[in-house]
Amino acid sequence: MKTLFLSAALPALILAAAPALAQGAPVDPTAASAATPPPHFPRDLSPEGVKAADDHLALEEVDGAEARAFVAAENEKSLAALTGDRRYEPFRQQAEAILTATDRIPGVSFLGEGLGNFWQDAANPKGVWRRTTLDSYRTAQPQWETLLDIDALAKAEGKDWVFKGANCLAPDETRCLVNLSNGGMDAVTVREFDLTTKTFVDGGFVIPEGKHRISWLDRDTLLIATDFGPGSLTESGYPFIIKSLKRGHLLEHATEVYRGQQGDGGYGVSPRVFRDKTGAVEAVLFSRPLDTFRSETWWLKDGRPVRLQIPSRVNLHGMLAGTLVFGLDEDWNGSIQSFKAGTLVAPPLEGLDTENPHLVFGNMQVEVFEPDERQSVADVAVLDDRLVVVLNDNVRGRLLTLRPHGERPYRSAEMTVPANSAVGLGDSSKAKGQVFVSTQGFLTPPTLSLADVSTGALTELKSAPAKFDASTHVVEQFEATSTDGVKIPYFVTRPKTLAMDGTGPTILFGYGGFQASFPPAYKPEMGKLWLENGGVFVQANIRGGGEFGPAWHQAALRENRQRAFDDFAAVARDLEQRKITSPRHLGIYGRSNGGVLTSVSITQHPELFNAAVIESPLIDMLRYQELPAGASWMGEYGDPRIPGDAEFIARYSAYQQLRPEVKYPRVYITTNTRDDRVHPGHARKFAARLGDQGHDHLYFEDTAGGHSNDADPVANARRWARHYVYLAQQLMD
Repeated sequence: MKTLFLSAALPALILAAAPALAQGAPVDPTAASAATPPPHFPRDLSPEGVKAADDHLALEEVDGAEARAFVAAENEKSLAALTGDRRYEPFRQQAEAILTATDRIPGVSFLGEGLGNFWQDAANPKGVWRRTTLDSYRTAQPQWETLLDIDALAKAEGKDWVFKGANCLAPDETRCLVNLSNGGMDAVTVREFDLTTKTFVDGGFVIPEGKHRISWLDRDTLLIATDFGPGSLTESGYPFIIKSLKRGHLLEHATEVYRGQQGDGGYGVSPRVFRDKTGAVEAVLFSRPLDTFRSETWWLKDGRPVRLQIPSRVNLHGMLAGTLVFGLDEDWNGSIQSFKAGTLVAPPLEGLDTENPHLVFGNMQVEVFEPDERQSVADVAVLDDRLVVVLNDNVRGRLLTLRPHGERPYRSAEMTVPANSAVGLGDSSKAKGQVFVSTQGFLTPPTLSLADVSTGALTELKSAPAKFDASTHVVEQFEATSTDGVKIPYFVTRPKTLAMDGTGPTILFGYGGFQASFPPAYKPEMGKLWLENGGVFVQANIRGGGEFGPAWHQAALRENRQRAFDDFAAVARDLEQRKITSPRHLGIYGRSNGGVLTSVSITQHPELFNAAVIESPLIDMLRYQELPAGASWMGEYGDPRIPGDAEFIARYSAYQQLRPEVKYPRVYITTNTRDDRVHPGHARKFAARLGDQGHDHLYFEDTAGGHSNDADPVANARRWARHYVYLAQQLMD
């Protein structure tokens, strides 16, 4: 199977010292002051109490009349302020030229004997799925064969189709399951497509709209986790049952092969089919998530599922010569061998279902690679006889090949990649022994290469042209000291001639969650619209991310979330101490989980910032589990229904912590009506409460595109233009 992907009644606990906040003095954000609770802070932190204190519940109705009226009024005000700015149209044109440019690198995946690509431009904003040969792709003007025109399909069927990738069955990869989203939602409709005829298969597999987990078992059989009717989804709206669906059978006639529990967390149970280089099945595994990060792994052995006795925090990568390759996000201790969290291991699959699998290992070399404390395994490709591994070393990419060597340590070789860059793995082919590798930096456009693991050669295929003048800027890496003494790395991209007097207009980006790493990356629209206009861009690698492995992430989980916010504030202060910028000229940007970070940063430290783009955000953290698909993230944030969890969440949840007497900067909140991952109610309610308290703000809600904003590059250009107009108004004017 090949998946082609496209380029989450208690005492009121409140913040202390509102007068100090208003004056801009630093405060302890975890201190409690029952004497001055914020307005609308629930006296009772039970779900019922939180709901009773919420005066904007109607805004949680995605298409409710009150919500529609609110959005229309806010959009009108915000569009007047942003699109009426003299910079908007130039920014929009520049962003559209970048996002629809035909000289972009076409991202490719192996597809049968050729290469597949999904392409969007001004002529095809919804995009075309197409293919070419490797030889043709190497040329300046590849000859592309259209497989599926999404613009034409959407017009013919009267649907706002967005292509969300395809699953193609190995080894020939002529039959594919095409994923189509209506308006950019995560939920998709799945339809079988024949690459030989370039048509949907008459009478083929068709799966109605949902958040499916599907793998090919063979040409006539799918393993599918989906909505099988009432009682088949978790509270997050994800499936917990896997069934086998035969060709020609209706979904309701599928045969159950595995069942989790309705109370499971995470993103739903999923089947994984691992194959060798000929396409033959090596192993069928099922992942049953217990929460956001913990899961059970089950092996379909001799027709029945058996549980593997491996840790619950693992990342499965594939099969290599009878071994199961996975990364450890927790220590794995045994009587014979033990392995630290962050280590990449490859134990034999046979025996992992025994009570003490360590006894099966014997003298076998199970450990593949153990990073040090400033490293992390970022990505892994499993080839036929070896692994290709991207290693983040102090947030800079390295590329390794690792090969089994009997009872001795894996043989390691390093491929040369540009220094101080992000390294990423694309699609890989066991049959060909090849993997696509990308490299890029803040000022260096992406390059796509093909790695041949048998020779160790890395051959450049495409190099993207520069989209902005990088000669005026320089990249530096610094460290800030957080409140508990931990050193927090961050990158600064600034003008070479920047006057170190605190006047540099600066965007500070952060995420800090879900073990997501952010190494250097080329952001062409940011470079054109911000750097070329003298701006500074800062990327903070705060705790909660995965830059230094699972420990870096787990340091900011649940009751320790405040560490991520403290890290971010520490970077802001360090920028001020270095005189790169100052609060008057410092803005922050974050989306999704980054919206938690930015909304909390504004409420805890309004004295540090003069702008915040809060995009597709989680904000009401005392009700996030009630808004789809929030319950799937309780492993990250905690469960507000549990009194102890509600207590620590209430200390920071920005929706409840807003105060009318505090002077906040004018923030820009933006989201999408069709976002079915992070509910638009978060952004709406935060904007409404800001308005209630008399705080100036901007709110804009787009009507299509979903959480990923990948529905239309032309619409995406308008999105980026709005962002940078706002930031220029706040930080440059």
